[in-house]
Amino acid sequence: MTDFHDGLETRSASARAAALSVQLPAAVARAQLSPAYHDLLHDVHPEGVVDLEVLSHLPVTRKSELIRLQAETPPLGGFNVTPLRDLSRIFASPGPIYEAQADGADPWRFARALHATGLRRGMLLHNCFAYHFTPAGMMLESGARALGCPVFPAGPGNTEAQARAAAHLRPVCYAGTPDYLKAILEAGDALGLDLSSFRIGHVTGGAYLPALRSFYAERGLTVLQSYGTADLGLIAYESEAREGLIVDEGVLVEIVRPGTGDPVPEGEAGEVLVTTLDSPDPLIRFATGDLSAILPGPSPCGRTNMRIKGWMGRADQATKVRGLFVRPEQVAEVLRAHPGLGRARLVVGSAEGRDTMALHVETPVRDAALVESLAASLQGITRLRGEVRLEEPGALPNDGKVIEDRRG
Repeated sequence: MTDFHDGLETRSASARAAALSVQLPAAVARAQLSPAYHDLLHDVHPEGVVDLEVLSHLPVTRKSELIRLQAETPPLGGFNVTPLRDLSRIFASPGPIYEAQADGADPWRFARALHATGLRRGMLLHNCFAYHFTPAGMMLESGARALGCPVFPAGPGNTEAQARAAAHLRPVCYAGTPDYLKAILEAGDALGLDLSSFRIGHVTGGAYLPALRSFYAERGLTVLQSYGTADLGLIAYESEAREGLIVDEGVLVEIVRPGTGDPVPEGEAGEVLVTTLDSPDPLIRFATGDLSAILPGPSPCGRTNMRIKGWMGRADQATKVRGLFVRPEQVAEVLRAHPGLGRARLVVGSAEGRDTMALHVETPVRDAALVESLAASLQGITRLRGEVRLEEPGALPNDGKVIEDRRG
């Protein structure tokens, strides 16, 4: 595909940095108007937050904190700048977490992702995301409507009826979870229906496995994916280049060491933090709980924003050892007490019916004193004894895991 949704997608690095130096201070200043961020960012001068380096020193906002504050101060925990009377809708996701829909044509910014998939004005979208409780259905619908596309609000389930409706309405594009389009197509095959109108698909909300990609390709369909959340909207999306996910122009993404706000080097797996830049109710350094990694260079499709690898697992790896919870932030605290070390992984196992812990740390140093010091730090921070093993730099897997529980 040779065209783009707008000129933002092909900006130079300098143009994007210049825009960020204006957008980021404005987002922080607006966030501070909300009661929650007024407290959380009370000592931050927004005019100085002009780039990623400065942003990296601000506190992280976690979903657990959002759930707690929403329970204490319903309905939205004080994170909303927009008064309740001016919101379009409020949704509820598991947690529970309540999400507000601001007014406007495409509040979750999905038009960009759908355009990259190939959706164009006038094409009918068969939308299989739910329209009740969670915002997924409205997220994709608002993006399609912003592109000038009609939408069939199919929702999930009732697969035979889905196939019959698609055969009658002749939609060009499917939106839904990665595997459900396959179920609709197979139902159509079994019923002898013509579903050849489907030429493209946009999937999210589940694992898009290679076998599924092959299935759709064999049927002549272009099916691309995106990554987003109910709290943040679109975070990143795939283009026909199919080389990673391109970060949306309305957000800023950081990859940090799980349990911390500390950025990791390019290519290293870590937790995804997102700052929304154009939202009426901004979130600043919001921890998604997902793992990913930054890919080097721009996409071959011509879009120039940062690329990420896609979903690589969950960052919340807390586990209970001998009755006490051990968390990634505790492992990070051990590393901060010993500067100059590389990646670390706490491996939890079992021997003779008793929990065991071994902290594996990358370092070129081979020093018994370092082992002893690390073991003391581990015990002091977690209140649990554990073994320490020094590993060569690069020896640990680059998968974002900080705690690995091998107890099954």
